[in-house]
Amino acid sequence: MSVTVALPSGDATVSTAWEDAADSRGVVAIAHGAGAGMDHPFLVGFAAALRESGFTTVRFNFPYVEAGRRMPGPAAHAILTWRAVVDRIRADAPGAPVWACGKSYGGRMASMAVADGLEVDGLVYLGYPLHPPGRPDKPRVEHLPAVRPPQLFVEGTNDPFVQPLSQLEEAVASCQDARIAWFEGGGHSFEVKGRKRPAAEVGASVAGPVVQFLGGAREFG
Repeated sequence: MSVTVALPSGDATVSTAWEDAADSRGVVAIAHGAGAGMDHPFLVGFAAALRESGFTTVRFNFPYVEAGRRMPGPAAHAILTWRAVVDRIRADAPGAPVWACGKSYGGRMASMAVADGLEVDGLVYLGYPLHPPGRPDKPRVEHLPAVRPPQLFVEGTNDPFVQPLSQLEEAVASCQDARIAWFEGGGHSFEVKGRKRPAAEVGASVAGPVVQFLGGAREFG
């Protein structure tokens, strides 16, 4: 399935992978990080774990990936893509809960889209890029207090994008409804030093707290 995104320069078509779960409890739209597309094994494994727990998943690309570029385009293009994907999901699955989820850049773009008015039932960030590595003086948090739906930040404790960890905790405390699920020892892609695992397995391993969040649990580990 493809989705048409109305960009200022003209329509763009982005690829999606819509995969249904049996007795679906809702639909999770999943965006990739800045350096990889929707078919990265981490996202494939993560999405598979969500489907095993009853959530339909829709992975999708941003226009710059479809165009063969390595660097993301303007944030406005990513926000328009999020809007187009969610609109398509609502059209094809009327009445179903819809959550926005993204790895790093994809999650940050989702948060910006929702702060700008996109309606979803909740947001999940897989490694939110709070600031560039080594630059805690450049936080990307101004819009977060404007996000109304519940938010879950899944974060590795060794992720250079959220050091010091207290800075993320302060950002989350400024939100209307947000919480953190820490992944002990995890880096930005949840890799753990000295423990080599396939990326798909790592992706699946972070799904637990996400499933609890999507299911409405207020407490999770």
